[in-house]
Amino acid sequence: MMETWRHVFKLDPDRELSDEALEAVCLSGTDAIMVGGSSGVTYENTVDLMSRIRKFELPCVLEVSDLEAVVPGFDLYMIPMVLNTEHSQWLIGRHQQAVERYGYMIPWELVVPEGYIILNPDSTAGHLTEANSKLDASEAAAYAQTAERLLSLPIIYIEYSGSFGDMELVAQVQRSLGQARLFYGGGITDEETALKAAKVSDTVIVGNAVYQDLESALKTVAAVKGRALA
Repeated sequence: MMETWRHVFKLDPDRELSDEALEAVCLSGTDAIMVGGSSGVTYENTVDLMSRIRKFELPCVLEVSDLEAVVPGFDLYMIPMVLNTEHSQWLIGRHQQAVERYGYMIPWELVVPEGYIILNPDSTAGHLTEANSKLDASEAAAYAQTAERLLSLPIIYIEYSGSFGDMELVAQVQRSLGQARLFYGGGITDEETALKAAKVSDTVIVGNAVYQDLESALKTVAAVKGRALA
């Protein structure tokens, strides 16, 4: 499923989005909707957003950030593993706790791990995980290769969360990978930034722009997928 994704909208259950805006997002031609957020995500608001998205025919996946907010019925469950943190709880600790608690009911065939490299120290995720965001391109690529080669992770997710990242760094990470897909998220606000990110990653994630400038966010779909069809 995810092997063909070029563009994904990421929607936050803790943020308001009108029915009209949600319809525009879901009918935009994007490849999938990812549901997730770094704070304020609950079972109730996740269920509500999923039920609204399910009115449309496109893949809907949950990026799990809180065990209490895991909702059945998504097409995939994406599990972040933060690579560039010294705190093992964000790499394996919380995951072990989840398996111990819920292992008997986890639909493993729907679970997809993501190797996160968080590169914006001022982001909520950066503060929460205390990620070492001062990486150069070589260091970031080494994290990505380690995750792919030693951990066999299918996705490497470079997250700048709220700011547009260093595309030369992203390009070097992409060149370092073999089979893993490279997701990029952060600061995609318009066609120009979307196209720049699409040139150096496999999948472009657009999140905040949906809530800040919906019209510009919708234009990112054609910018990303137009290049894929060229």
